[in-house]
Amino acid sequence: MSDDESAVAPRRLIYGRRRGRKLSPTRETRFETWRPRLGITLPAPGVTLDPASLFAAPMKAYWVEVGFGDGGHLFALAEQHPEIGFLGVEPYEHGVAKLVMRVAEKVEAGGPDNIRILTDDARLLLKALPDRSVQRGFTLFPDPWPKKRHQWRRIVNADTLADWARLIGPGDELRVATDVPDYQRWMLRHILAEPRFDWQAETSRDWLQRPADWPPSKYEQKAIAAGRTPHYYRLCRI
Repeated sequence: MSDDESAVAPRRLIYGRRRGRKLSPTRETRFETWRPRLGITLPAPGVTLDPASLFAAPMKAYWVEVGFGDGGHLFALAEQHPEIGFLGVEPYEHGVAKLVMRVAEKVEAGGPDNIRILTDDARLLLKALPDRSVQRGFTLFPDPWPKKRHQWRRIVNADTLADWARLIGPGDELRVATDVPDYQRWMLRHILAEPRFDWQAETSRDWLQRPADWPPSKYEQKAIAAGRTPHYYRLCRI
């Protein structure tokens, strides 16, 4: 890599495990068949990725979810909004496989082909997308990295919020959530330090109750069942 490339290309960083239990032979074959069709190929360092180039049909807007887990939230939104192109990022291959299977079944049944997937470092995608190309972003229940020496790995931070602020246009929205008290404080500290976002909250109900148009995720349901309290933050781009 040249000096110019290294200046614009962030270092690829993926933490935690990437593979779960082995897929059955049938699911493995289906996954390997569909993954290339749905996969996002990152451009060379310094080259912009036009989200429209990822879809065969024109899309009204583009929404991005970082860390989609098993894809339940992303898939529900894609079904509700067939006119929107969805870009999802998740390094955990078993979760990606679950989403790929669901998308394959939907498309084969005649449903909209409006989801694309990156199995890589989410920051690379955020850096590659052009200014004001995303109308809504999501980072829901990310790994909290609770040990103090690991907190710099948290995906909600000053750098990624600055990337979201560049990508999301005025009046559009970023949504983040966590059920971990320390991460709640961390998120708010960084959210309030980013002047290009306005936290959409007037009472505690605004961050303690999931909005009606915000589909639940599997992890969120597990957190509630375990007695933890999710916090939901809606941030409007000023």
